[in-house]
Amino acid sequence: MERVRLADGLVYGGDYNPEQWPRETWDEDVRLMREAGVNLVTLGVFAWGTVELADGERDWSWLDEAVLLLYENGIGVDLATPTAAPPQWLLTAHPDIAPVLADGYREPAGGRNAWCPASEVYRRYALRHVAALAERYGAHPAVRLWHVGNELGGGNARCHCDRSAADFRTWLQKQRGSLEAVNAAWGTAQWGHRYGSWDEIMPPRGRHGAPNPGLHLDFERYSSDALLAHYLAEKEVLERHSAAPVTTNMMVGAGAQVVDYASWAPHTAIAANDHYTGVNDPLREQDLAFAADRMRGMSPDRRPWLLMESSTGGPSWQRRNRAKDPGEIVRHSLGHVARGSDGAMFFQWRASTSGAEQFHSAMLPHSGTRSRVWKEVVELGRHLAKLAEVRGTAVEGAKAAIVVDDAAGWALQHGLKPHRGLSYGREPRTWHRALWRRQVLCDVVPPGSDFDAYDLVIVPTLLVVGEADAERLRAVPERGGTLLVTYLSGVCDADNQVLTGGFPGAFREVLGAWSDEFYPLQEGERVALDDGSVVEDWTERVHLDGAEAVCGYAASSLAGGPAVTRRVIGDGAAWYVSAALPPEAVDRLADRLAAEAGLPRAVEAEPGLEAVRRVGDDHSYLFLLNHTDTDQNVTAAGRDLLTGEDAGPALTVPAGGVRVIRESVNR
Repeated sequence: MERVRLADGLVYGGDYNPEQWPRETWDEDVRLMREAGVNLVTLGVFAWGTVELADGERDWSWLDEAVLLLYENGIGVDLATPTAAPPQWLLTAHPDIAPVLADGYREPAGGRNAWCPASEVYRRYALRHVAALAERYGAHPAVRLWHVGNELGGGNARCHCDRSAADFRTWLQKQRGSLEAVNAAWGTAQWGHRYGSWDEIMPPRGRHGAPNPGLHLDFERYSSDALLAHYLAEKEVLERHSAAPVTTNMMVGAGAQVVDYASWAPHTAIAANDHYTGVNDPLREQDLAFAADRMRGMSPDRRPWLLMESSTGGPSWQRRNRAKDPGEIVRHSLGHVARGSDGAMFFQWRASTSGAEQFHSAMLPHSGTRSRVWKEVVELGRHLAKLAEVRGTAVEGAKAAIVVDDAAGWALQHGLKPHRGLSYGREPRTWHRALWRRQVLCDVVPPGSDFDAYDLVIVPTLLVVGEADAERLRAVPERGGTLLVTYLSGVCDADNQVLTGGFPGAFREVLGAWSDEFYPLQEGERVALDDGSVVEDWTERVHLDGAEAVCGYAASSLAGGPAVTRRVIGDGAAWYVSAALPPEAVDRLADRLAAEAGLPRAVEAEPGLEAVRRVGDDHSYLFLLNHTDTDQNVTAAGRDLLTGEDAGPALTVPAGGVRVIRESVNR
């Protein structure tokens, strides 16, 4: 597929909301954008109600002027369909378009995405406005990209209204075919909840906390598909009137997402992500790397993607919103670029003085151009300009993969489970961290991927897995690769039904090990392993059936039993990790896995020095990001694009600094 070109070099900019400001401010905005090196802004995300002032009555004048002003100043436009924010007149006339929560509460006006994906009324009004927008600006030379809605599912991921219930039943008829198939897939005999007609099926409602697991998972899948259908409907309208590429901004992170983004990505011209670090996360930079690796892993052909939103400082929705430390704006942004983004964008350009996000950070903060943030924003713009030749290059092929699936996350984190406090993102990030700190590149991929290129495949807490996907994973050690499966993987089939015969049902034969009983640990309870590790949260009684014990339980009723096992299969190996290992134990195991699989490191360096390589036709580009407070020394040689000087072979990356080396030989 042809790669999208949004700018001559890397994209730089953010959400721009001129409608929030008097006209005289706009001239200052574009002047400062040029000073910062901004070349693309997202425009009109929440502007439906400021254009369509009443039903069918539109005033385009301010938007016409803003688009023209940006174009005349050499700034491209990522023009958003403003359908994330239905206007007040529409919500007043049709209050039933708002989504309904599981407890029956209907969301009031004033939030974002305050609409039900199954609402025909909303869809009709939304597409009418999208058509008017596309007819007016579809051929405008300023428009480089179309941006459908905003964070679809953020606020309306699940609607439980009667209209959604009917739409859910229609979806089930297409997916399952018959009521007999539904009853079989959901195991409705368990509580005597057999369905005798389609009209009896309702979304999970109420507060009892114990929905049928199959019903719950299918409703999650339906909800993702319903939002995707709306995206595709807007996309079809845009493509009738414009040749500009179309995307939407996702919210991809470590845990289970609001929708199944892996199924969405193929429908975007360039996959785009919004990423914000958690204030309590001690490894924010590794969370960033995980999200970026996941974006790359779901992008067709691993082609470049785009960081559509990030923050220059504190966001606004966390309990205690922290500022970024000096250097983090540059380091975090280039971390995304290193891992495949063809630019760095922020929410938003100018900090708002009113409204719900009045204290959200921005490229131009409340304190103006005298601020440290502004100085770093300008510095980042200069860096991105110097890295223009990186645009369109691919991140070098990874030899390790971590399998992540939203459906498995939805299944793990909802309903009655042996341990209801487990976060789906925990194990994927723990294993990713172990490779990240060793400068070993890792793709984060969905279970339907082709695994032939990977020498190591890690399957963490993949509770739900279909047989075809399980077969692809079981083939990894049989062809000479290494497969590692953690606890609570392959326990249920694609319908969320437990696979009988011992855990993990989908993988026990290839692993040569199985467990007959889960032993979740109570809060504060700990169990020692015979390698000196101490585990919390999860243990199992494991039996060997062709595998060997690598380490075992040294305490509790499991003492003497295997905790981690390994089975040799020809030139390959299959590992089972039955306990929630602490990071230091995962680190030791990762060392052995990396050595046995021969995983290449981008550079030899201490943990905290991030190293990733992008590869073009003529050169490779080594990104070195030092997340520590001490200088780091590595071996690398070439031209440092940020300084314009030759560097290496002995090279120092200063504390908190970044170096990008154009290597003399294409790898």
